[in-house]
Amino acid sequence: MGNAFVLRLIRHAPTAGNVRRAYIGWTDEPILPFEAKADRNVRLVWGSDLLRCSQTAHILFPDARYVANADLRELNFGDWENMTYADLRSNQHYRNWIDDPKAVQPPHGESLQQLAERVDRAIETLLETGDFTLVTHGGPIRYLLSKANGQPFFSQQAAHGICYTVTWAGKSAYKEGHPCTSYSAEPLTANESM
Repeated sequence: MGNAFVLRLIRHAPTAGNVRRAYIGWTDEPILPFEAKADRNVRLVWGSDLLRCSQTAHILFPDARYVANADLRELNFGDWENMTYADLRSNQHYRNWIDDPKAVQPPHGESLQQLAERVDRAIETLLETGDFTLVTHGGPIRYLLSKANGQPFFSQQAAHGICYTVTWAGKSAYKEGHPCTSYSAEPLTANESM
């Protein structure tokens, strides 16, 4: 691939909060048990400093060194942490955020712009070329896929149990906002879920 810049994006395995469909941003909860075939060829994995990402990486890539970076965390949902849509649906501020997430942010949380700036800082730490495996969260993955294909943030899928691979001609193409040159989504487990 020469000078290609490749990101393999994996969302952490589900947690109890994910099962409840709660907003779990910076809450540090463990993953639920899951089975997957280990990939012993990957030697280095980057990811969020939260437990659910490092635990997932350890199961999927048991021989890899894990490089934790807080900039790869999920969006900080502030006052909405651990709450569900049912808890928030009559909250007008929440409704405004759903309607315009770029202009509205969770109270005491962070904006999508702040998330994007953090994720870009994390990507900046990677080498100019190469193939990089990242275990992170739905928000950072949606942001990176949106950057790759030019489509809106909330139109992106970031499912558990899928590896999204996006390739740019080089890291400079990523930084300059060019679309990726290839995209694929492959299941990590036989039943395509964790």
